[in-house]
Amino acid sequence: MKNILVTIDFEKETNLLVEKASELAKKFDSKIWLIHIAAPNPDFVGFEAGPQNEIDFRANQLKTEGKTIEKYVQQLKEKGIDTAGLLVKGPTVPTILRKIENLNIDLVIIGHHKHGLFYKIFVGNTDSALINKSKIPVLLVPLQNAFADGVVPQPLPEPRQTA
Repeated sequence: MKNILVTIDFEKETNLLVEKASELAKKFDSKIWLIHIAAPNPDFVGFEAGPQNEIDFRANQLKTEGKTIEKYVQQLKEKGIDTAGLLVKGPTVPTILRKIENLNIDLVIIGHHKHGLFYKIFVGNTDSALINKSKIPVLLVPLQNAFADGVVPQPLPEPRQTA
């Protein structure tokens, strides 16, 4: 396992994904590729590039995202891990699949967010789509606390004894 691709979305749990990747990279002497897929530029009917304020906003957003990726890259390099950061605009799953092939990725690490049915219908579910289309292993890291939605897990029943 020489190349690990870690998808990051800059939510508070991103540190957990980066930490899991660093543990694996140390054990297998792997390179980590941190990737954030940015939304493509919005299309405006009748405008080629869109209003200037939208262009400026997107440029600042991409600059901030690039700096954040670079901070993670530096943190991993300080731990002695070969790391590269990528900020790519495009549709999420096809872009990840293309990078898997281009970079000879052996493992993808992606965060798993618990979402409701309406979210999945209207926004989609990146982790499920990636698992279904990937030809390499995908490691899902749960990112939400099991107690976050107020549901407390019940203890498992005692095993039945046989006579």
